[in-house]
Amino acid sequence: MKSKKQFFTTPIYYVNAKPHLGHAYTSIAADVATRFKQIDDYETFFLTGTDEHGDKIVQAAQQQGTTPKEYADNISKLFQDLLPVLNVKNNHFIRTTDPDHIQVVKDVLSKIYDSGDIYFSSYEGLYCFGCERFYQERELVDGKCQDHGVEPELIKESNYFFKMSKYQEWLINHIKANPDFIQPAQYKNEILSFLKEPLEDLCISRPKSRLTWGITLPFDEDYVTYVWFDALVNYISALGYPDGKLFKKFWPGARHFVAKDIIKPHGIYWPIMLKAAGIQIYNGLNVHGFWNVKGSKMSKSIGNVTDPIQVTNKYGIDPFRYFLMREMVFGLDANFTEETIVSRINSDLANDLGNLFSRVLSMNHRYFTGEVKEPDAEIEKQKNLSLASDAKKAIDKFRQAMSLCEFHKGVEAIWQFISIMNKYIDTTAPWTLAKDDANIPILGTVLYNLIEGLRVVSCLIYPIMPQTSLKMQKTLCMEKGEKGFYTLKETFPWGQIKKGTIIAKPDILFPRIDTDKIKSKNHKKKLAVSNFDKSVTPGNPVK
Repeated sequence: MKSKKQFFTTPIYYVNAKPHLGHAYTSIAADVATRFKQIDDYETFFLTGTDEHGDKIVQAAQQQGTTPKEYADNISKLFQDLLPVLNVKNNHFIRTTDPDHIQVVKDVLSKIYDSGDIYFSSYEGLYCFGCERFYQERELVDGKCQDHGVEPELIKESNYFFKMSKYQEWLINHIKANPDFIQPAQYKNEILSFLKEPLEDLCISRPKSRLTWGITLPFDEDYVTYVWFDALVNYISALGYPDGKLFKKFWPGARHFVAKDIIKPHGIYWPIMLKAAGIQIYNGLNVHGFWNVKGSKMSKSIGNVTDPIQVTNKYGIDPFRYFLMREMVFGLDANFTEETIVSRINSDLANDLGNLFSRVLSMNHRYFTGEVKEPDAEIEKQKNLSLASDAKKAIDKFRQAMSLCEFHKGVEAIWQFISIMNKYIDTTAPWTLAKDDANIPILGTVLYNLIEGLRVVSCLIYPIMPQTSLKMQKTLCMEKGEKGFYTLKETFPWGQIKKGTIIAKPDILFPRIDTDKIKSKNHKKKLAVSNFDKSVTPGNPVK
């Protein structure tokens, strides 16, 4: 039985709009982290889901002429249907409308209320309906909410409040005592900076006189639970808190993946909620940046919201996953453009990996009719032909980077090894060796090392490009069977490809994309938009 265990979560996505690129990235990042831990011999549990209560859901449902539940069902299904498109293998999908979740929220609320950390009071404050929370003036920019660009409304009402201020010093000490609690470090510093100011108590209810779509407070039938207090509890309700087997097995070993705009609820509200409820604090929070499209933050009004399903349909699942993991430095913002993803596919995937795979196996087929020859140990040593040490370095660098969720560095470690193998081909020149029968043992040794190198690459790319990993291993006659992947311990021992193995001619892993065709299509689109704009005049209205 595995002793190493890890619990990964995405935030549960708010169902006020359909999934976009940002949602896809978070889900894929958590999936990549989960798959990496699996090949590092961990037992894992991966949770995602949807957050379905609150004002914005009611508003969205009204706009579509439906009920909040029907609206939430429809959008939640879009998020569920996206997961197999992205080849994301979650263990559970939770919804905050699930009966089990609702009961756990009530139990946690009752526990905190009974301890005296929830009280009733009147409050007047600045409320952003878009964020569904009260703001302090110091949090606003020019008097406006940063996310929605509007001035919050001053409202006064009686509500229930959670004594977060009571736990401020405890949280500061916990963060300082656990350097890896919030990663990357700049977000830990951001939270600590925020905590330098007095922490106000959190309003954790909404009166049913203005909102009924939520979980009723267990101690007052006239109020529903604040959406964040409801949503955050999903991380333990999904595991069957307090007595479920999954909860006992995986909690508190959680790493929560979130975007930087929701760091405050996860980095402040959530740990304090757990502390107040007497529940162990989760292990850590991984915070990533935003994807900008064509240099701007995604926005419906700008019209640059990117549909991940369209991108995967156009370029393939694995190339999309590779691009996202390679292009974004985890924690920083990144740019998404069609030109950049095409460049990555053509350069990194088609040229570097795809061409290497094709060249090596085609040469082995040409010179040895596909049969893997046994390397000559003496020749390998004399001519320094072994790639074993380079493979070991790649594995070690990959493990170190991926353990820190530095996905771009993990990819770089693999591609450095790929680059070494491409240079190895140029240096050893198998096509020249093949001209002299006396060099056949050298040629066999060279190709064996290259084929072994491809095997190692096929194992390392599994978390990022699982389909390509399987395709390479199938070609190399190294399929793993039901498990579908090799652990890092199984990957390193050099010399696993058996002599005499017959390897078929390879299929193309990544076809090159014709950039001229894309430029032509984009030009036609611009022309169409230009002509459309010209036609929109007072005398020629759009119909």
